[in-house]
Amino acid sequence: MFSRTQLVEKYLSHFEGRGHQRIPSVSLVPENDPTVLFTTAGMHPLVPYFLGEKHPGGKRVANVQKCLRTDDIEEVGDAVHHTFFEMLGNWSFGDYFKKEAIEWSFEFLTSAKYLNIPKEKIAISIFSGDEDAPADEESFEIWRKIGIPEARVKRLDKKENWWGPAGQTGPCGPDTEMFVWVGGSRAPEKFDSADGRWVEVWNDVFMEYERYLKIQSSNLKMAEGKQFGFRALKQKNVDTGMGLERMISVLNGIDDDYKTELFWPMIEKLQELSGKKYEENKPEFRIIADHLKAAVFLVGAGVQPTNKDRGYVCRRLIRRAVVKANQIGIIANFTAETSEIVARIYGEAYPEVLGKEVGRVLEEEEIKFRKNLKRALLKLEKVISGTKIGERGEDGLIRWSDCKMVASELFDLFQQEGMPIEVSLEEARRLKIPIVEQAYEQADLMRKIQEEYQNRYRCHQEQSRTASAGMFKGGLADAGEKTTRLHTAAHLMLAALRKVLGEHVVQKGSNITPERLRLDFSHKEKVTPEQLKGVEDLVNEQIKKNLPVECEEMSVEQAKKSGAMGVFDKRYGNNVKVYSIAPFSREICGGPHVKTTGELGRFKIVKEESSSGGVRRIKAVLK
Repeated sequence: MFSRTQLVEKYLSHFEGRGHQRIPSVSLVPENDPTVLFTTAGMHPLVPYFLGEKHPGGKRVANVQKCLRTDDIEEVGDAVHHTFFEMLGNWSFGDYFKKEAIEWSFEFLTSAKYLNIPKEKIAISIFSGDEDAPADEESFEIWRKIGIPEARVKRLDKKENWWGPAGQTGPCGPDTEMFVWVGGSRAPEKFDSADGRWVEVWNDVFMEYERYLKIQSSNLKMAEGKQFGFRALKQKNVDTGMGLERMISVLNGIDDDYKTELFWPMIEKLQELSGKKYEENKPEFRIIADHLKAAVFLVGAGVQPTNKDRGYVCRRLIRRAVVKANQIGIIANFTAETSEIVARIYGEAYPEVLGKEVGRVLEEEEIKFRKNLKRALLKLEKVISGTKIGERGEDGLIRWSDCKMVASELFDLFQQEGMPIEVSLEEARRLKIPIVEQAYEQADLMRKIQEEYQNRYRCHQEQSRTASAGMFKGGLADAGEKTTRLHTAAHLMLAALRKVLGEHVVQKGSNITPERLRLDFSHKEKVTPEQLKGVEDLVNEQIKKNLPVECEEMSVEQAKKSGAMGVFDKRYGNNVKVYSIAPFSREICGGPHVKTTGELGRFKIVKEESSSGGVRRIKAVLK
């Protein structure tokens, strides 16, 4: 059997031998990124380097990145969808391009030294071209010379074989995807991308274009008043990704990711606890295993179950897993025990999931929810049985005639018993009561439900969906002048907080847009008005001094010895950038900065509030 460790080591060794710096996985909680709650793709933390920032590891890097997405959480339950997953990737920042990327990908897939997949089982898709960019004939010719017959190359449109841009404008380009035949010993001569027996395993993205705004008319609606164009990028980049879970299944001839070493030990434990068989309860077993694994990694990244932002996603994952466990007969607490299995699978690669603390957090949330679960399910059944059912619509679904009452009752179930509304809807469907969301949204109380509950989850869904489509910037909201100024101001504010409140203050997260900066930091008490004024005054003093902002590259150990603030986990590789505003601030950072503090203007704190237990949040602006 091909193991996770073997695949990762073979992959990274292959690209190290071709001049790539091996870099570690960054946290699931992104730093300085307002567009997503979690790291959603392997290239997510690296976008600033596609835009011209110099990476401390050089122009070629490779790693395995842990990722988390919830945009398709409702699909979890089949054989291949996951909330948490790992992505193998190699990147070129303005260095090699299509020829090397394609040849090295093919070599890794087919060489006996690496994966040894017969080339007769490989098929390819490329960009077919449109009015914005021509067909990717260069990639086609490279694949042809490698030995892939034309019948095995499929030309697909922008929806299938194009990445980006990051937002409305920015770097973008065609991609080429690699597929492996898993339908038997002999693959068909012609590649049919609609045939599910061809499994996509790798994607090479070639960012060679920039989508830019040509015309914007204030006299027209926004969608109609903008005209975009495409032009060649000065720096051409390569961004690749291979899903680790999917590749492990393919290599081992398994058509179900949950039967691999990455999930099966959890499934075996769930079978033991429930007395049920996996083959007879696949959706429930898969959802429980998937959600608890994701929750373990979230807690390991410092996320606590709450009703807000990342904490809300963590809570929902745990509670949905508990509901599914209840359905298959697991009525005793099981999350802590299951989390230990996740730690055994991943602990060597990701030490943050080790230790009793992760299991304790999951179990506390489980205990809290189980106290109300039975009562919540009884109330839900009462809501369903007491609801008047209308006639079937043209689509064949039954309408609930009294949507207002249903909305009110389901909101009460969330507010009083902690039953997530999606779980309530899922239970209603399981009990054969279809709900039509279009009619449901007409209820007067739906606005309140959306404000109090749905917005938290749906907003996150949209953020993850946007990121999954490649529409995230990474690092900061953008690299524009305003964002850069606020980013530099965040360095000054963190240093000022440490001087005013104490050296226990460390950054716990930030969110910087062109309009304002938001900084989360460790501190147990509310910051007083006097202390906030002290922070403001200190920052503005450094701005008035017009201090130079200087950058040095050094090893992580040197940075630590120099007194630089940062997380010393070698997340950027062997070398890091240290930005100094002497003598006030010294910090590890990879984002853009101004040249002198005098460029910032006047610093003003506009809000201070609690973020989570032991973490405060400050929002500030520059005037």
